[in-house]
Amino acid sequence: MINVQPQPQPRRLRFTVDEYYKMIELGMLKDYEKAEIIEGELIQKMPIGDKHAAVVEKLNELLRDRLGKSVSLRNQQPVRFSDYNEPEPDLAVLERREDFYSGSKPIPKDVLLLIEVSDATLKYDRDTKLTLYAEAEIPEVWIVNLPNDIIEIHTKPNSGIYQLTKIFKHGETVESEMLPDLNLKVDEILF
Repeated sequence: MINVQPQPQPRRLRFTVDEYYKMIELGMLKDYEKAEIIEGELIQKMPIGDKHAAVVEKLNELLRDRLGKSVSLRNQQPVRFSDYNEPEPDLAVLERREDFYSGSKPIPKDVLLLIEVSDATLKYDRDTKLTLYAEAEIPEVWIVNLPNDIIEIHTKPNSGIYQLTKIFKHGETVESEMLPDLNLKVDEILF
């Protein structure tokens, strides 16, 4: 009988959000400065296409027009979920603070609505980020689904899953559950 010894297996290295920023500060991660940290892993951000960028900019303008200064808006900026999670959604609608979060990053309780504009990242946004958002109990998440030309609204997070998903197509009006004054025509958002 041959005695086979178990071989060491590779393992993933996890980083905290603080360790990630320290590595950037020390110049160790220049190639990853455009990254977000999800479950302790550095996820390099994908290049943004023209349509994606235009929809984010259009949504930013529509949200500011509709909501005014009643909320704070963040465009592709981090939201600190935990020691190991700091996603950068395309848009975040936050509780308004007079300091504009200058003393600390927003956390889940500050979030009213997160929006991801998805093209090449649709599977990742649905499978990974949406689960992360539900686990953090973000009350409402929109996925602007560019490949299918629809808008998905996910609400009622419970045990890491959104219990309700609504789909909106051209000709319909998206209505936010968290922000009753926010109603947008799909045709205003999608080209």
